[in-house]
Amino acid sequence: MTDRAWFDAAKGDIPQWAASMPKDADGTTIDWDWVRSLDLAHGVGTIPESTPQSIHDALKADYATRECLESIIAQCNSAFMTDFDRLIGSYRLPRALAYANRRLNDNINTMLHLGEQQHLWAVSRERRGRTTVAVLRPYSGSRPSNDDQGMLNLSGETGDASAGNTAAENSDVKFPTTVALDDIQDRTAAILDARAERRKAQRFQKRAGDAAMARANLSGATSPGGAASSGNATGHHPKPDWRDAYLPGRDVDAVMGIDIETTGIDPARDYIIDVGFEFMNMASPRPAGEPETYAYEQGYYAAGDAYGQSRLAFGVPPENAALGNALIAKLTGIDVRGRSSEAGYRLFDEWPQAQAGLLARLTQQPYVAHNATFEHSWFMLNVAGYAESYRAGRITIIDTLPMSRQWDPGAVPTNEHPYGDNTLDAYAKRQGALDSAHNERHLGLEDSHIMLVAMKHHLAALKAQRKGPWGPAGRAGVGGKSCGRKR
Repeated sequence: MTDRAWFDAAKGDIPQWAASMPKDADGTTIDWDWVRSLDLAHGVGTIPESTPQSIHDALKADYATRECLESIIAQCNSAFMTDFDRLIGSYRLPRALAYANRRLNDNINTMLHLGEQQHLWAVSRERRGRTTVAVLRPYSGSRPSNDDQGMLNLSGETGDASAGNTAAENSDVKFPTTVALDDIQDRTAAILDARAERRKAQRFQKRAGDAAMARANLSGATSPGGAASSGNATGHHPKPDWRDAYLPGRDVDAVMGIDIETTGIDPARDYIIDVGFEFMNMASPRPAGEPETYAYEQGYYAAGDAYGQSRLAFGVPPENAALGNALIAKLTGIDVRGRSSEAGYRLFDEWPQAQAGLLARLTQQPYVAHNATFEHSWFMLNVAGYAESYRAGRITIIDTLPMSRQWDPGAVPTNEHPYGDNTLDAYAKRQGALDSAHNERHLGLEDSHIMLVAMKHHLAALKAQRKGPWGPAGRAGVGGKSCGRKR
């Protein structure tokens, strides 16, 4: 298949998904006929006329569509991974829905700016619970409360995010007409909070049921309680955590470190714009014949034992570039206003060759990331074949975050950091991979490098101390998290 024929193939999978997933993440019955009707390749957003009520109505419709799409996408991972009879053969439908949802989200943000330009409302982006939402308030002539986004003018040209005026102040188009705002507020935070409460209730119910079964089981009388924690290298004995499944084993050696930079934190709304990866052996010598040096952005970085370094840059759609992203520009130095597909940058979710090349590397050996569930969630919705490979047990993931949390004596709990400071910056500095005078760069390759150097230093120290993988609770083998394998 070429071009976007995979969208048709994705819709062809709907009967499989409908049979296995009748309800979405919020318990609502999915209208699969509606999903089948969507033009996923060319857009599911609404283009309004430039009138107040048209903008209001289009925004309301797009919010409703996004809520439906995201509640379906949120359930797909669970349905796919627990499809033990393998009724669902491919994960391309969730990828196609996420592709469409990203463009829909751009359309929503464009209309939010358009409403500001026409003085219909003022937008502030506020943290609410688990996410950040756009809050609309009546326009009062004052600028929005933050500048996380760039400016958008009606001509379609990119504005200056550092300019002193807001888009509303710059616009010549002004409508004194007011529109209702109550029915066009972003409900994402409320939806996520309600979803989390349902999961919490389900976990409580399951624990209560398990406890009742244990009391009814005669074997419980001879083996009460559970296995006690065997301790760790830190001395403060953090509780076991689900992330511990990502800890390496004592036989880990060749790995690929990877880090991605994105336009936000939601893989169903945002874009991958930078990928950096490199290889390093944790035990065996560096392969002969590999180039001896590699140029990192930081001149004080030395390649050392790393090899096979790569840096990949990707773009965003024109609508996303026009909006700008001051937060990401400040964090990474990447200004998406210069990363438009119209400027020649390829979009990762539209580049099958780039996805195939990355997948080939991810399956060759374990890959390492700091807070690896972040990379994993993005690969699931962006890389063709990744979800299928992971479910088949062909991908192993190692995470340096639980290494820091469980095995690093410097990760001491404080009021500010109840589990210790386990950011990549702090971990790398404690393990001698980053000078205290410098900070984590927030670029894929550079962050991958300091992560692998820190991991190698850390494993060497743990081995010498007979702790971590070599301690009483350590395990043989490569370790890490993989699906469908037993170690």
